[in-house]
This record gives sequence, structure tokens and C-alpha cells, in this order.
Amino acid sequence: MNIKYFKCLPNIILLALISAALAGCNGDKGDDLDKFMATAANDMGKTVEPLPEVLPYTPLQYNADGILSDPFKARKASNKTGALQPNTNRPKEALEAYPLESLKYVGSLSKNKLSYALVKTPDNTVQQVKVGNYMGPNFGLVTKIDETSITLKEIIQDDLTGDWVEHTASINLQE
Repeated sequence: MNIKYFKCLPNIILLALISAALAGCNGDKGDDLDKFMATAANDMGKTVEPLPEVLPYTPLQYNADGILSDPFKARKASNKTGALQPNTNRPKEALEAYPLESLKYVGSLSKNKLSYALVKTPDNTVQQVKVGNYMGPNFGLVTKIDETSITLKEIIQDDLTGDWVEHTASINLQE
């Protein structure tokens, strides 16, 4: 025999063993990973839940003198059974569209023992006001008119209790 043949024999035996080992790994059964991959799609949901509805941003007004609500305090529900409530069914008057801070008392008139106040609005119109008229956004009822000021009784909602309370306001004569 040839010596070259015996030198290649270990390589041939090694190649045969590796081939036999690789042939044994090729099975149809598979392992746990193959089984999981085959059944994983069965458990997946096919629907996606819709996104929640986004509500529009509504800013709250805050006034440092406390007339408007404090944004850092929880708001209470309104007590609708209280005795003092504004009349929301009556028609609004022209001066209720303006904040009291923007109205100016510029003069007064008297006719047949009835006093009228002259009030200048931000759009430079002058309105006549008498006792019993309403002014401002807080249901301000004019209770007194004299030469120096207009006195109003406002009905505002208390932030802590939610009840309607009376508040006195005035507009002084502009010199």
C-alpha cells in the first residue's frame, strides 16, 4: 500500500464523522423554538384599540383680587337649591357685555326726581343707566346713583362652597 494513503486516512475519517453528525441534526421534529415560532402568530390580536379622544384646551381666567376663581383650588359643584341665584332667564342688557373695570362713569343727569348715570364703554359710546339696570358680567344690579359713584350689587359664585353670594361694587366718577 501506498504511504500517502495512510497519511490521508485520518482526514477522511474525520470528514466522515462530521458528515454523519450533521446528517443526524437534520430532523423534521424541530425544537421548542421552532414550535413557538409556528404558533406565535395564533395568539396575536389583529385589532388595535383606538386612541382616546383629545379634549380641547379651555383656559381659566384668574384675577388676583379674588373675584374670579383661583386655578389652584378645586372647584365645587354649584348648589342649585340656594335662595340667592341670578335670574338667567331675563334678557341681557347692553352694559353686561363689558367688565366693570372697562366702564367709566362720566356724568349724571336728573329728571323728575329720577337720576341717570352716563357710562362710557370701551368702544367710546355713552349709555344712560338708572337704578334697576344691570352692568358687568356678574349680574351687577345698579342700586344707587349719586354725583360721585354708581353702586352695584353683584351676585357671584363662591369658589369654596359653590353657593351664590352678594358682593358690592362701585364705579367712581372719572374727573
